[in-house]
Amino acid sequence: MNDQVRVASAAVYGLGEGPVWDAPRRRVLWVDIDAGVVHEGRLDGDQVTPTRSRHFDDTVGAVVCAPGGELLVAGARSLITVTAAGPRFGPELFPATARRRCNDGACDPQGRFLIGTLAQDDAEGGETLVRIEPDRSVTVLDDDLTLSNGLAWSPDGTLLYSIDSTPGIVWVRDYAETPGPRREWLRFPGETPDGMCADAEGHLWIAFWGSGQVRRYTPGGDLAGVLDLPVPNPTSVAFVGDELDLLLITTATNELSPQRLAAYPDSGRLFLARPGVTGLPVPAWAGP
Repeated sequence: MNDQVRVASAAVYGLGEGPVWDAPRRRVLWVDIDAGVVHEGRLDGDQVTPTRSRHFDDTVGAVVCAPGGELLVAGARSLITVTAAGPRFGPELFPATARRRCNDGACDPQGRFLIGTLAQDDAEGGETLVRIEPDRSVTVLDDDLTLSNGLAWSPDGTLLYSIDSTPGIVWVRDYAETPGPRREWLRFPGETPDGMCADAEGHLWIAFWGSGQVRRYTPGGDLAGVLDLPVPNPTSVAFVGDELDLLLITTATNELSPQRLAAYPDSGRLFLARPGVTGLPVPAWAGP
């Protein structure tokens, strides 16, 4: 780590998540989950300047971008395509009666969208990670998770890493047209790994909710570096900028008491760091 983490936004987000770099348009995308907002911004030196916000009627778990700039948004229970003609809904991933919502998502190297779920009640063990195929059919990868979260691929696209936050497990599996069985890669007892991304060297960057840290791990699972934040709840990470050499970190005020908010006044803001490595290009969504 050769750079300190610094505050990169004046605005505060309740549950900032899912940062994405849209290189062709040189814009940053991220979501505020509980507020139901997809944000856009531009990099201005060491700051992210918001340029547009799209509001939805329910939670939004993630956003990705198509080659032409159209957005695919994970709504509470269905996908939303946002074009110049307006939003289009579908497919619905589960019925309205299900006590769950969409959470973290990302595009795989082939441009297919993966999205996970979390429970909105006390149920445990029935959450899913699914892949949306180009024809909008749904392939189930996992159906026994507790809180599906961060996703990342190895630089050559042959490995998929996925997080189940509540048990603190990072899974890995061989990834091809037919993904292989998952196997445990790392376990963090008593901690909550949240969002993650990979860098060009194949190391994983993981945000730890409640720990105030983003950590870098080698492909072999060894700790390679730590970024300490002045807030307790970092949520996710992404490499951004023309050279993909800036690490953008989203954070949250969600679940913090007034006393904790007073103690950590920068909670909910965006942060930037220059960690001395570069990230991977973000695949565009290849769906219709």
